[in-house]
Amino acid sequence: MQITVRLPDDLVRSVDDLIASGDARSRASVVEQALERHLRRVLAERDAAILAATSDDPDDLDALAAWAATRPVDLA
Repeated sequence: MQITVRLPDDLVRSVDDLIASGDARSRASVVEQALERHLRRVLAERDAAILAATSDDPDDLDALAAWAATRPVDLA
């Protein structure tokens, strides 16, 4: 689906710089990747809040959650 968005000039210049350097295919791909990354983060934060709210319940996933909390999140 095609949509129209307005972005500040400096942000568009930064996106165009990514394209010029070969780090991105197109403006659309940069926006798509940014939105996907943001949505993954929102879902992860929601999952973390659910886990935190139930952390006093005994659960066989506590050790996994503790380990996962120490791992870096690859948002790429």
